Amino acid sequence: MPRLFDAYIIVDWSAAAKPVAGANSIWVGVRARDARLKYTFKSANPRTRLEARNVITDLAQTLIARGDKVLIGFDFALGYPSGTADAIGLDTINMPPWRALHEHLSNKVKEREDNSNTRFALAAGLNYAISKGPHPFWGAPKKSVASTLSMKKGDFSTEGSLAEHRMCEAWIKANFKAHPKSVWQLLGAGSVGSQAMLGIPTVSHLRASLARSAIWPFETGLQTLTPELLENTDCVFAEIYPSTIPVTPKPGEILDELQVKLLSERLESLDSAGELADSFGPPNSISDGEIHRITAEEGWILAK
Repeated sequence: MPRLFDAYIIVDWSAAAKPVAGANSIWVGVRARDARLKYTFKSANPRTRLEARNVITDLAQTLIARGDKVLIGFDFALGYPSGTADAIGLDTINMPPWRALHEHLSNKVKEREDNSNTRFALAAGLNYAISKGPHPFWGAPKKSVASTLSMKKGDFSTEGSLAEHRMCEAWIKANFKAHPKSVWQLLGAGSVGSQAMLGIPTVSHLRASLARSAIWPFETGLQTLTPELLENTDCVFAEIYPSTIPVTPKPGEILDELQVKLLSERLESLDSAGELADSFGPPNSISDGEIHRITAEEGWILAK
C-alpha cells in the first residue's frame, strides 16, 4: 500500500483558563520532510487555544500548498456517546448527529484572547437539556457547582441514561495498556471532557478553513483508506490517544512534547510501511450496526 500522507501534525490540547506554556499546556508537533526530503520533527507550544488554532492552520496551509497530504491528530474526543445530539434536542433530521453537535459547540463556545472559557456553565446548560439535572456531565470546582452540574459522577446505570463511555474507549481499554476517561468528566486527574468541549470548535474551524479536508471517520467512513479514496482530500482530521504508545521522558523533557513527537514518528513509520491504511478501518469485532453508530456520532480512535 502506498503511503497516504506526507506530513503528520499531532496536537496535545488543553482546557486551561489562562495562557500557559510548558508542561500541561498545548503542544503542536509536526513531522514532515525538510529541504533534503528527510523527515524531521518540530514543535510549537502556543499559550492559548486561539493561538494554537492559528498555528495549526498556518502549518497545514503551508504543507498543503507545497503539495503534501496532511494527517492532523487531536488527543480529545471528536464525538459523544450515541444519542447525545437527540438528547440535547439538536436537529438530527437535516444533518448527522456528529455535525449537529459540532455546530452546537462551535456556536456556544466563545474563545477569548486570555484563554478564559465558560465550559462549566455550558455543561450545566447541556445537562439541563439532557436530564434536567446534574447528569451526564460532571466534575466542577466548587464555585461552578449548580443544580445541573455536580462535582461527583451521576448514575449511568439509570434507565434512559446516555452511555458513560463510547465504544472506542472500551476498545482502547481492551487492546492497549490504557484507561481512557469518559468524555462527560470535566475536571479531575486524567479528565478529558473539557478538552473535547473546547477542542471540537477548533476542529470545526479548521475544517471550514482548510479546503478539501475531512474528519475521520464521520466524512471518510470507518474503512481502510487508499490514495484513491483521498484523491480529492488534502487533509484528514482524526482522534488519537497518546497513551497507546509507551513514553518515558528523560530528565528535562516535557511529557506532552515527547508524546506528540513519538506519535508523529509512529504514524509516519506505519504509513511508510504501508500499515497505516488499515487503522482507519473497523476492528473485526465491530458489527455493521456499531459502525453506523460510530460514523454517525461517536467517532473512533486512530491507533495500532
